[in-house]
This record gives sequence, C-alpha cells and structure tokens, in this order.
Amino acid sequence: MISQLQSTKHIGLLHQDKTAILLSGGMDSIALCFWKNPAVAFTIDYGQKPAKAEIHAACQVAKYLNIEHHIIELDCSEFGSGDMSRNKPLSLAPATEWWPYRNQLLVTLACMKGINLGITELYIGSVKTDSLHSDGTKSFYQKISDLISYQEGKIIVGAPAIELETVDLIKKSGVPTSVLLWAHSCHTSNEPCMNCNGCKKYLHTLQQLGLD
Repeated sequence: MISQLQSTKHIGLLHQDKTAILLSGGMDSIALCFWKNPAVAFTIDYGQKPAKAEIHAACQVAKYLNIEHHIIELDCSEFGSGDMSRNKPLSLAPATEWWPYRNQLLVTLACMKGINLGITELYIGSVKTDSLHSDGTKSFYQKISDLISYQEGKIIVGAPAIELETVDLIKKSGVPTSVLLWAHSCHTSNEPCMNCNGCKKYLHTLQQLGLD
C-alpha cells in the first residue's frame, strides 16, 4: 500500500503545472512576471536591434525573482520589417515597429525550448493597446493556444493581461518601481532613442504612474 501511494504521489508531481513567460525586458513582460511568478523565463534574440538591452533587462529581473532563465538566439533579421529591423516597414504595417508574424515566431521558439523543460503554459505580456496588431489581440492568443495545445506537449498559451492597460497591469503586479525602471522599451536601439513608439509608451506610462 505504501509503495502504491508513493507511486501515485510521484505521478502527480510529474503532472504539476510548470508555467513559463516570454520575458522581453519591457514594462509589460516585467510586470506580468511579478504578477504570475512563473517557473521559467525565455528571452529571445531573433535579430531585433535592441536585443542586447532587452536581454540585459530580462536577466536582471530573472535573477531578482530567482527564475530559471533561458536565452534563445536565432537570427531572423532578414525577414524583419520596421523600427526593430534594418528594413523599411512594409506597406501593410499597422505601425512602424510591426514585424510580420513576430509573436507567432516567438511563441513557437519558446514552446520548442519549453517542451523539453516540461512547461505546461506559456504567458505572453500583451496588453489591451497591443490590439493595434492582429497578433496582439485576444483572438490571436486563443487561436495560437488552440494550435500549440493541439500538438504533443499540449502547452497552453495565455495572455493574462490582454484586457488591461499597461498602468493597470503594473499596479496589479506590485512590481517595485526600482525594478520597473530596468525595463528597456526602445524599438530602435540598445540605448533609448526617446522618439520611437516604445520610448514614448515608456515615458507616458511613467507619467501616468506619477514617476515623471
């Protein structure tokens, strides 16, 4: 009987949820990391201009929270578009920072790594304003979760803050201001350009929080 109970307990442990997050080093992903406290974090260098600064910010946060952190590198820069790449925005781009199929790529890469680590759910830090892009909508995440979870590993993809504004997410998360300021939001460089949409959002968020 004791042996059977031990075996059942072991099986239960094998099936415990193990959550992960795409930690870009921006305000939204940092706040979500504090809110959900995942077991694993992934930061991806896919050839974007500010990759070095994003990785630096993400590493600081992962270390602060004592989260297992993996950096994935795959140069897709030749397929990029707009501010984060060295290519001009495509004519159909809804915003200058738009990179075609970016979130689909990042989710896939994170799950390819995560399945080997036994993750059961991947969190994405998209917020309400990201709906400007098709791959930043609630509908997109429902579809990509259906696709990923249909396959072996059955990993669920979630965007818990998709109906929140960035300021609301930050307040809900309880992230310390000192840590939030580690965020790198610039789309064009490893140093803030203070002119791109990412930098403008960063400054506007600080103003809304009374930190200007």
